[in-house]
Amino acid sequence: MKKILVIHGPNLNLLGEREPGVYGTDTFDSINGEIMELALEKGLSCEIFQSNHEGEIIDKLHMARKEFDGVILNAGAYTHYSYAIRDAIAAIKIPVIEVHLSNIHARDEFRHTSVIAPVCVGQIAGFGKHSYFLAVEAMKRIVGE
Repeated sequence: MKKILVIHGPNLNLLGEREPGVYGTDTFDSINGEIMELALEKGLSCEIFQSNHEGEIIDKLHMARKEFDGVILNAGAYTHYSYAIRDAIAAIKIPVIEVHLSNIHARDEFRHTSVIAPVCVGQIAGFGKHSYFLAVEAMKRIVGE
């Protein structure tokens, strides 16, 4: 069974409480449960990780290169300025899909630029929790059986 890793970046642990008009009312735990359920339906083993700390996200990406077939990453605000996370993605040589709950291109100007997008296989944004589900579907196609 292929293994995928879902990484949630800063402040995503507050989903359901944090700006529900932007991020929805589904809780972090309920979204993770749905991700896990869908991954199993698709024949994928899935681990979920969340950190508010850039270095921990980088360490997890480094570890992923040896233990996982692909990564789904919502880097939160790090998307827009973390060249360190960008370099970690480029270094690991496994597919990474960038995910955002909100449409980052319809929000504040600083959110329009993703420094990690050029080293990801794709970006899914603006579909709420369904952005993660679309990423699971895409990752299944990328990593195969």
